[in-house]
Amino acid sequence: MNQTTKLRIAGLAVACCAPLTHTAQAGGIALYEIATPDLGLASAGYASRAEDASTVFKNPAGMSQLQGAQFQGGLQALYGSVSFTADGNTSRRLGTDSGKNALGWLPAGSLFVTVPLNEKAAVGLGALSYFGLAEDYGDNWVGRYYVQKSALLGMSLTPTVSYQATDWLSVGAGLNAMYGYLNTKMAVNNGIGPDGQMSLKDSTWGFGANTGILVKLSEKTRLGLTYLSPVDLDFRDTPTFTGLGPGLSAVLASPRQLNLGMTLPQSAMLGVYHSLNEKWAVMGDFGWQNWKQFGYVQAGVENGGATTLNLKYQDTWHGALGAQYRASEEWLFSGGVGFDSSAVDSENRTVTLPMGQMWRFGVGAQYRLSESVNVGAATTFGWGGDMSVDQGSDASLRGRVSGKYNETWYSFTSLNLTWKF
Repeated sequence: MNQTTKLRIAGLAVACCAPLTHTAQAGGIALYEIATPDLGLASAGYASRAEDASTVFKNPAGMSQLQGAQFQGGLQALYGSVSFTADGNTSRRLGTDSGKNALGWLPAGSLFVTVPLNEKAAVGLGALSYFGLAEDYGDNWVGRYYVQKSALLGMSLTPTVSYQATDWLSVGAGLNAMYGYLNTKMAVNNGIGPDGQMSLKDSTWGFGANTGILVKLSEKTRLGLTYLSPVDLDFRDTPTFTGLGPGLSAVLASPRQLNLGMTLPQSAMLGVYHSLNEKWAVMGDFGWQNWKQFGYVQAGVENGGATTLNLKYQDTWHGALGAQYRASEEWLFSGGVGFDSSAVDSENRTVTLPMGQMWRFGVGAQYRLSESVNVGAATTFGWGGDMSVDQGSDASLRGRVSGKYNETWYSFTSLNLTWKF
């Protein structure tokens, strides 16, 4: 198969299946779980493993480690528990409905293709989603004036190139073209009678860079460093209102456009991979995400008009350790554990975006069907624990929502196929 044919296959595969790149999570909206075998490692080795085509996104320099052209596709299912319990500090006028589990089943997918141009250079293309939030609390819960149902998604196309500069150093870079989608609904307090509703919806494109280096310290050890630049999503929309009472109908007859733009955080990851022998390999990562610049905007109706509030976030750090065991020529098993700190302090946590720390535990297996085809399955269990919330005040139109999310957890499961063509 010649190079032109391989490149056409690569582009067609990703273009046809890009709609599968839909993933989201309530409680932590930047994900390492992108429907790849890394779920079985809790993301350990993310920047340095470079064993399959998903390195297009994780560290584009890693394409130099791959033999021939490769395709990898994955399907992923997310399920979890994000359930709120209100306490006695919640405004009485909001009722006692704590809402339903905000997170249900969510599908996801990703596709990656790499093609060598010569002995030193390679190109790749990926379609994935590493950023998103989806939550649905129901219409009548106590926090309905802040959010009822919301979806915030970022879907990326990542064309990349790598070059092996020396026997021990490879570099890579690519474009992160992200399509952002925002759709959120919240109740409006009419004061008397049933609630009204406010809706916001927009989509936009944002662009960033994805770069990496891979250092081959020895035949058994390699070091990877990757950097993902910030991406600005300039969401804007004029609110749509339904069911407003006479007073608010007059006040909100001509609502102004709201600036809902946000900046996805830049991040850096340092990783190491070491092969102990023919059967065992160990790996680890340490990372940083610049959540201070996130600037997520919370919208709602307050003081007789539609308003926005820029929420407060803090930078986070990440660590993970994992291992692989080659049981036979056909079977490869993996396991890992990871931890991410919280992007918000307890006093700044909101029901709109209930983020917290997370422990990750992953296991996985891959089976070699032939010299050119591998299949695999992996799962990551994420434990967030309890997350307290105290948002708003009794004096505000939206009231005070106080309580906690009890024993939050998430489960990601993926199926993968790798084809060397």
